[in-house]
Amino acid sequence: MNGSLWRFAMGLLPKRAFSRLVGGLVNLPLPQPLGRKSIESFAKFYDIDTAAAERPLSEYRTIGEFFTRRLKPGLRPIGPGVVHPADALITQAGLVDAGTLIQAKGKTYTVSGLLGGNQFASRFEGGHYLTYYLCPTDYHRVHAPVDGRVIAGAHIPGVLWPVNFASVENVDGLFARNERALAVIETEKGLAALVMVAAVGVGNMTLFFDRTLDSAAHAGESGTTKLDYEPALTLRRGDEFGVFNMGSTVIMLYEKGVLDADPSPLRGIKTLMGAPLQHP
Repeated sequence: MNGSLWRFAMGLLPKRAFSRLVGGLVNLPLPQPLGRKSIESFAKFYDIDTAAAERPLSEYRTIGEFFTRRLKPGLRPIGPGVVHPADALITQAGLVDAGTLIQAKGKTYTVSGLLGGNQFASRFEGGHYLTYYLCPTDYHRVHAPVDGRVIAGAHIPGVLWPVNFASVENVDGLFARNERALAVIETEKGLAALVMVAAVGVGNMTLFFDRTLDSAAHAGESGTTKLDYEPALTLRRGDEFGVFNMGSTVIMLYEKGVLDADPSPLRGIKTLMGAPLQHP
């Protein structure tokens, strides 16, 4: 299917209603042993490493509960320096140039658009970004990649386009159009911004550092931004930041000087949460 047909077909899909339906189905408790069998089938279909889950498969009540599972303690040791926030594929990485990020070949979007016009957007000029794609196989909790203090948080309403490769290559400004939730983190070396981008089937994001910014709390509302958290909200590398329901995308922004090197060589690398940003 070419790009125009893809955009047309996906444009007809009632994406938010479809996401509510998916959310309802995966979180519907089923009588045993049907419930256990559905979770086992889901895990097998997506080739999920069930041995890594915090609890035995039989203890999860729904597919949704299993999907948002924690991992066994100690399974993802937190490395030194800046670390990866999620188990994911790095699809893009590079330099923020003229306030612009690369979405895909021939498609760009802006830092200001991504952050919803946030007053800190200009601080990332000349800094770096990494785009992390989480597929259904992946662990779906997102963790803080740096030590720091949250100075701003936001929920930004938007649409729910898929974030698969077909959409990324064909939908202009996708990541700045979809619903998203974010935090700006002040570190010793400068600012970092962690942006969770929702997608179709991912109509709900939970942010552990500030539950008032959860997407479910702002359905149908305008964007919500908080500045000057009092008392200050401190995040440590490896702290749980948020969780997706179903697959989606995380975008990390780093002010110039926070990273020691250009992360461009990491493009195309599959990474694990907590691993340090090391070049191949």
